[in-house]
Amino acid sequence: MTRKILLAGGALLALAACNLAPDYQPPQLVLPPAFKEAGGSPWQPAQPSDQAARGPWWMAFNDPVLNGLEDKIEAANPTLKGALARYDEARAGAAAVSAGLLPRVDLDASLTNNRQSKDRPLRGANQRDVYGSNTVGASASYEVDLWGKVRNQVAAGQAEAQASAADLASVRLGLQAELATDYFALRGLDERARILADTVAAYEKQLSLTQTLFQGRIVAGMDVSRAETQLDSARSQVSQVASQRAQMEHAIAALVGLTPAEFSLAPTPWTPTLPAVPTGLPSTLLQRRPDIAAAERDVRAANAGIGVARAAYYPDLSLQAVGGFQDTGFNLLKLPMAFWSVGPGVTLPLFEGGRLDAGLARAVAQQDEAAAKYRQTVLSAFREVEDNLAAIRWLGTAAKDEDAGTQAAQRTLGMAMNLYRDGADSYLDVVTAQTALLEAQQSSLDLHTRQVQADVALIRALGGGWDVGALPTAGEAATVPEQAKAR
Repeated sequence: MTRKILLAGGALLALAACNLAPDYQPPQLVLPPAFKEAGGSPWQPAQPSDQAARGPWWMAFNDPVLNGLEDKIEAANPTLKGALARYDEARAGAAAVSAGLLPRVDLDASLTNNRQSKDRPLRGANQRDVYGSNTVGASASYEVDLWGKVRNQVAAGQAEAQASAADLASVRLGLQAELATDYFALRGLDERARILADTVAAYEKQLSLTQTLFQGRIVAGMDVSRAETQLDSARSQVSQVASQRAQMEHAIAALVGLTPAEFSLAPTPWTPTLPAVPTGLPSTLLQRRPDIAAAERDVRAANAGIGVARAAYYPDLSLQAVGGFQDTGFNLLKLPMAFWSVGPGVTLPLFEGGRLDAGLARAVAQQDEAAAKYRQTVLSAFREVEDNLAAIRWLGTAAKDEDAGTQAAQRTLGMAMNLYRDGADSYLDVVTAQTALLEAQQSSLDLHTRQVQADVALIRALGGGWDVGALPTAGEAATVPEQAKAR
């Protein structure tokens, strides 16, 4: 008998090692050897010193005000807090599933007063109509994981929690990049307002000069009208820029968790700092993007789900034990009042009407969907990197050309003003030169602002300072959050 018990126990242990989930392999991708828009170099060595900055990547822009604003996102942004709550929810779910690996023990007690029918079948002749039934007992149960169902449920829960952690990192990175983009847009508007203020001051002086020349019958009244039109148009642009700046300031306030009434940013001179953003090898992108990591963990969870669906075809074996004391009165906790029941239970599906087949088909389809989403996420990541590399390169060329054009427009205006003062040229040429200079100045500023914003977008596309090593381990992902414990 002992030998049979040992053999049976060994067989159960062997079965408990079964896992019906497919062997997991991340979806295979063909990666290019280098980024197309990286500047022509066929290889970009991935040295630790030349990678995008880890941690607070925004410090590469050398702007103390931006640094202070970025620090506020972590503490006050509601969107980030919501993502953190979703991660805590996923961790708690993984912890709940992990509990299935352990036995369940319950303690129960009941105190009841009962009346039975006189005509109850099989009622004894001397049984009372009214009797008490008081019970104190405990029960224990344990599901023997013969086919890996519970283990695959745990693996899926842990992978989902890790995916949620990566989603949290994606939300954080997105908010940080959005704040930097809005901040640089606001500083660009500050510079535009400064250019317009200088332009208005220059137009006022030229209007005064034109009025003086008109009073001296040197120029026609049309020149005065043109000067007034040009000045009024510049003043209108000042008001439009002020409106745009106010809206951008309000957007930044919302990102740092404040109402517009509680937040303001004083205008300040701004010279864009364009940090070098090395891209590294394309393969490093798979390790640096949190959304790619989240998509891969979703594939892993779906793969484990196939194991759960396959295990549903096989019998479930559970071990159960119940024991306690029962009496019609309060004379409990004595040996004659004890009861117990111990034994295994087996459940084998015989007819499910196609439910199990549908469940397996659904699990396979979910894995196919997750794999397709993973590939699409990777393709989108490469597109974003290439888009921003191209933008940085061509915006840099355009900015140089526009800066040269601005200098030429400045010289043209100087010559037109000299000729106008000497009476050798009409005011129309002055207006044309002034308009061309203002347009060139604003276009140059716009290109420089877009350059720094493209740097932000490239850093975001490369994953910022994040790395796949920042994901929690499977054990950490299945740990109940501390704030949940406190509640």
